[in-house]
Amino acid sequence: MDVHTLKERALQYQDEMVAIRRHLHRHPELSYQEKKTTEFIIDKLEGLVIPADCPLETGCVGVLEGGKDADRVIALRADIDALPISEEGVHKQEFLSENKGVAHCCGHDGHTANLLGAAHILSDLKAQIKGTVLFIFQPGEETLPGGGRLLCETGYLQEKGVDVIYGLHTNPNLEPGTIALRKGPLMARPDEFEIEIIGRGGHAAAPHESADPIVMAAHVVEQLQTITSRSVNPTDPAVVTVGKISGGSAYNIIPEKVELLGTVRTFSAETADLIKARMENILKGVTDAGGGSYNFAFNYGYPAVQNTGWATDIVIDTASDLLGAENVKQMEVPIMAGEDFAFYQQHFPGVFFFLGSGNEKSGSIYPWHHPKYNIDEACFTSGAALMASLVFQSLT
Repeated sequence: MDVHTLKERALQYQDEMVAIRRHLHRHPELSYQEKKTTEFIIDKLEGLVIPADCPLETGCVGVLEGGKDADRVIALRADIDALPISEEGVHKQEFLSENKGVAHCCGHDGHTANLLGAAHILSDLKAQIKGTVLFIFQPGEETLPGGGRLLCETGYLQEKGVDVIYGLHTNPNLEPGTIALRKGPLMARPDEFEIEIIGRGGHAAAPHESADPIVMAAHVVEQLQTITSRSVNPTDPAVVTVGKISGGSAYNIIPEKVELLGTVRTFSAETADLIKARMENILKGVTDAGGGSYNFAFNYGYPAVQNTGWATDIVIDTASDLLGAENVKQMEVPIMAGEDFAFYQQHFPGVFFFLGSGNEKSGSIYPWHHPKYNIDEACFTSGAALMASLVFQSLT
């Protein structure tokens, strides 16, 4: 398929994609609660004469069967859930969230609009498609166990016989018209932990009569930082971060317990298991010494995103033709953020890549999950055209 045709089609639907994105931005829904979002997407697909299946309670899969006989199946994926966050930002005043405390501050509204734009393009060109295209609008990317995992566990995609799957994420560090990716490891596995340090409460003026969980928690936080520096191979990327500490009620009371929440980022189950074991050792040692005890839960999250080599070559070649080779950035190292797109890659060849969406004029300069996160909507023309082009390239 000629890239100029796909670019023209994407430009033709640019206003529609912007309208879709802004509607979704005004009406965000949390993970596994995306009922109205799902209804909206199904309505859009029906308008394109693309039937939708609903293997899960929320989210859907549009099924476009091409006009030429072929048995290959290409899947394109977007995530549809929002974050529990109150958004800010002057550049979004026209379409700020109307659902208090919930907002699309990670770009999933843009991912959905972009994929619906690709659906428009491919619906127009249905007669030239040699195979089947699945448009996956997935719930629950932001929350364990992950909508990608749940969808794969239904067996739906396996029954469809997916040959390869592609997904993208907006990136404010890149300008519209560019993408970034790499073969092999791209994003880390994001495991989570919960710690409860139990002491013995009392009066702050008589600490010797108590077992202070705040002091124990301070030692634990400090010791956790030695795991990656002293227990993990320096060539193996790993992060241990405590993101929340809560405990205590007044300035003169030693509390009964302190709670810690955090995340571990690695690229292998072996390293995650090593870190888990070291965390357990540290907790036992500190609480034994401090006269307390602990509860510890380590919740395994998503696998690491590992891009398939041959499919990554398809994306690089296709994007180079469409956007120009200079606008295809091949990343030297992976990043430590996580993505449940990894679950699809446990079952099918797949590629995840970053779509440039950063522009100071649109206020798209803030990182993912920031209350002012925004995207430059100009990214849709390249994103939708690229997704559509990947279908044709993967079916040749």
